[in-house]
Amino acid sequence: MSLKDEFATRNFSIYGQWLGILSMILCFALGIANLFNLFGHFLLIIFSILALVSCFIILFVEVPLLLRICPTSAAFDAAIRKVSTNYMRAAAYGVMAAVQWISLAVAVSSLVAAAVVLTFTALCYVLAGVKGQAFVGSKTLGGAGVAQMIV
Repeated sequence: MSLKDEFATRNFSIYGQWLGILSMILCFALGIANLFNLFGHFLLIIFSILALVSCFIILFVEVPLLLRICPTSAAFDAAIRKVSTNYMRAAAYGVMAAVQWISLAVAVSSLVAAAVVLTFTALCYVLAGVKGQAFVGSKTLGGAGVAQMIV
């Protein structure tokens, strides 16, 4: 199944997964950019670090193949594996989005872009859960049998 075919299924978990990858890229780029903001507020640096932490959490949640490749602790693996249903993913993205929305109380920054995309990602997972769609991992990102081929 190609990427075009995956999007044609109208499964909101696929949309959420790809928006999650976009969120990861934005959290990384904007976290780094705001980390070196010389004229920013000190608390904005903390929110930038939280964006970078969110980036790496999203990486392991959305690309399950990395849990097999990267040497991580059993506790970390168990925590990431708990975020496997649409509602759990929506909750995780909702918390990460809320943290970035709270950063606006400190100072208006480009982290608002990460907050918006994280919110849309959470909404996609909520819609998938409400519509009763099972979570379907994108083959491109290591879902649907790719991990079994490597092991």
